[in-house]
Amino acid sequence: MKKIVLILALFSLSCVASEDTQGKKYSFGIGIGSAYSGIGGNFGIVSKNDMKYISAGCVDSSSMYGTTCGVGAGWIKTDLFDLESNKHGVGVYVSIVGHESYATFENEVYSSQDDDIYGVGISYTYFMNGINESGTIFGISTHITNADHEDSYGGFLQVGYQF
Repeated sequence: MKKIVLILALFSLSCVASEDTQGKKYSFGIGIGSAYSGIGGNFGIVSKNDMKYISAGCVDSSSMYGTTCGVGAGWIKTDLFDLESNKHGVGVYVSIVGHESYATFENEVYSSQDDDIYGVGISYTYFMNGINESGTIFGISTHITNADHEDSYGGFLQVGYQF
C-alpha cells in the first residue's frame, strides 16, 4: 500500500508541473543527496525558474547485504517566493532513501526479509550560479518513507555539481 502512495506522489509531480517550452535546456548532475538518489547522478529539464529531474544512485553499501541502489524523480522551483534571484529552490522528490533487513519467527520458522526503502520529501537547494546555469549546488531535505521496521522519516544533506 505504501508503495502505491509513493508511486501516486511521483505521478502527481507531472500533473502539477506546467510546461513552458520557451527557454528549456537539459542538465546533467553528479553528487550526493536527494537530487542524486544518494550518491549518483541526475538528468533534468531546466528552465529559468525550475528543474524537473530523474536520478539514479546508491544509498547504502554493506559487506553483509550488498549495495542498495535505486532511482528517483523530483521538481525544484525557484520562483515560489518573490525574489529577484533564481538561486534558491524549493522542491519535492520521490527517491530511494535506504534499506531495511529484519528477521521474522513465525510458527517455528525463521525467515529474513530485505527491502529497499523509498521516500517522498521536500527540499531546499541553493544553486551557486542560478538554477539554469552550470555550477555547484548545496541543499538539505527531509522525507517520510515506506519503511516497516526502520524509522519512517529521514533526510539528506546535498552537495553536487550541475553541468
